[in-house]
Amino acid sequence: MPVMKEDYSLWDMLSSLLFPQKFILLSLTFLPRTMLSNPSLLLPWNFSQLKSLWFTHFWSFVGPQVRENSSAMVIPLLSGHISRGITHPTPVHPPLTGTVLEIGPGSGMWLPTLSQIPSITKIYGVEPNEGNAASLSQSVKSAGLEGKYQVIPVGIEDLESAAHIEKGSVDSVMTVMCLCSIPEPRKNIKMLYEYLKPGGKWYVYEHVKTFDGELPGEGEHWQPRQPRWLGWYQSFMNIFWPHFVGGCEMCRDTSKYLLQDAGPWKEVDLAQPANSPWFQTMPHIIGVLTK
Repeated sequence: MPVMKEDYSLWDMLSSLLFPQKFILLSLTFLPRTMLSNPSLLLPWNFSQLKSLWFTHFWSFVGPQVRENSSAMVIPLLSGHISRGITHPTPVHPPLTGTVLEIGPGSGMWLPTLSQIPSITKIYGVEPNEGNAASLSQSVKSAGLEGKYQVIPVGIEDLESAAHIEKGSVDSVMTVMCLCSIPEPRKNIKMLYEYLKPGGKWYVYEHVKTFDGELPGEGEHWQPRQPRWLGWYQSFMNIFWPHFVGGCEMCRDTSKYLLQDAGPWKEVDLAQPANSPWFQTMPHIIGVLTK
C-alpha cells in the first residue's frame, strides 16, 4: 500500500498543479516548426495529419525525459519486481514472457529494456501513429531486435486482421502510458484482454483520473483519497490537454476499465506507486494482472 508522506513543500504542490500548463506550453512551441516543415498540412482536410506530426515532433523531444523519469518504476515492473506499488529486490512476478503485445510503443523508448529480457520470444508493437511507427522500425534495428520485434502500424481494433494474432494466444500485454489516448477505451481494453491466454499477464503503468477512494472492486488496494477540488481542476485542464498532447485524456478511469470491464482476473496486483503524494494532478497505477 502506498506510504503517505507529510513533508512535501508548498513548491512541490505548486509544481504538480502547474505541470499541465507547462507541458501544454511546451507542446505548443513545436506547432510552428511542424507547420513550416510541411505547409500543405495547413489545409483543412489535412488537420488530423498535422496533429499527428505535431505530436511526433513533440514526443521525440520529451520522450527521453519521460523515460528517464519513469524508468525507476517501469523497468522493475517489466522484470517482475513490483508488487502493491513497491519495488522489491527479488522478483514477485515473472518478467515479460513469450509472445508480448506492446501497445503504443511510440518511437521505442522501452526497446533497450525489452532487449535485456531473455524470456521474451516475440514482440508485436502496436503503433498507429505513422511518424512514430517509422521511427520505431529504426529503433528496433538499433536495439538488435530484428526478427523478434514486429511493428504493427494499426490500432488495436485492426490488430487481428493486420497481424493475424489469434485471440487467447498472447502471454503478456504491456501498456505503459498509452491507455490514456486509445480510442474507445472500454472496448479496446476488453479486446486486449481477449488476446491474453488464461494465465497470461498484463503489465500496467498508466496515469489515471484523480482517486476518490479505493480502486474499484479491490478493497485491499487502498489509495489515498484526493480532494474533490483536485478532481475538478483535473477535469478543467482536460478540456485543453488532449488537443496539445496527442489525444491523451487526463481523466480516464483506466483502473475501472481494467478491473470491471475487461474480464475476470485470477490475480490482481494493482496499486498506486509507493509514496505518491496526495496532490498529484496525474496520479498513476502500476501492477500486474493475471487472467
